[in-house]
Amino acid sequence: MIAISDDPRIQLAFSLLGAVEIAPDPSLPPRVVRLVTGDGRHFVAKQHADQGRYAGELHAYRTWGTHLAGHAPKLVGRDDVSRTLLLTSLAGDRADTAAPGSLEEELAHHEAGYVLGTFHRATSMPQGGAVGAALAERLQSWIDQAAHADLIDTAERNLLKQHAAVLGSSLMDSAVCHLDYQPRNWLVGDAFAVCDFEHMRRDARVRDFARLEFRRWQAAPHLRTAFLDGYGRPLTDTERRLLESFGAIEAATALVKGHKEKDLALSAHGRNVLSRLT
Repeated sequence: MIAISDDPRIQLAFSLLGAVEIAPDPSLPPRVVRLVTGDGRHFVAKQHADQGRYAGELHAYRTWGTHLAGHAPKLVGRDDVSRTLLLTSLAGDRADTAAPGSLEEELAHHEAGYVLGTFHRATSMPQGGAVGAALAERLQSWIDQAAHADLIDTAERNLLKQHAAVLGSSLMDSAVCHLDYQPRNWLVGDAFAVCDFEHMRRDARVRDFARLEFRRWQAAPHLRTAFLDGYGRPLTDTERRLLESFGAIEAATALVKGHKEKDLALSAHGRNVLSRLT
C-alpha cells in the first residue's frame, strides 16, 4: 500500500480515500494513474500540465456531468495547485481494442451514438451565427500557422480559406460537445461510458462527428450508419456540407500539431484529410 508520496495524484487520493495502491495500466497516458483502495474500489487520478485544460475539464465534470450520469466517471476531488482531478474509474475495455469489422466495434458505435445524442439533446441551443463565426476564426488561425510553417501551398491555403468562409456564413445549432469523441475515449463493458472531458465546451453540434468521420467512417461507412442510428437522426445535406468544412479544421490542426510535436502519424493524417477536401 502507498500511503504518502511526492506525487500530487497520490497525495490527493490519500487525503480523500486513505491508503491506495497503484494499479499499473499501460493503456493510460503518463499523466493519468489508476488507483485501488484497500477495500477494492478503483479510481483514476489525472494531473494536467495546462491550467486551461484543467479548468475546462473541472468545469465539464461539475456542470455537464449530470447529463452523462451512468456513462461517465464522477468527480471525487481536486487540487487546484497541482491541477489534479480524482475520478471514479468505470469498468470496461477501450472501444478501439475491438477488432475492425467486428460486431463489437459496430455495437460500440451504436451505443456511442445513443449516449452522445442524449447528451446533445440535453444541452442543445437553437441555430445562430456566433458558433460559425468563432469556428471560422479558429480555422483561420490554423491556416495562418500552417502557411507560416510552409506546411501548405497556395492552392491548399485557398481551399482551407474557402471552408473558413463557409463556416463564417453558416447558421448552425450548438450543443455542449466532447470534441474528442472517438473510440479511444469510449469504455465498453456492462455499460457504455465516455471519458476525457478536457476539450469539452459548447460548439457546433455536428462537429462532434468530425473525428469519427475523418478517422473512422470514411473507411467503414457501416460504423457511421450504426452511430447515427443510435444517435436518433441522420445527417441533413446541410450538415454533411458542414462536416466537410469541419474536416478542414481537422486537417489544418493535424498538420500544425504534427509539425510542432514531430508526430509523423498526425502530420500524415492531416495531409490525408486535406487531400479529401473539395
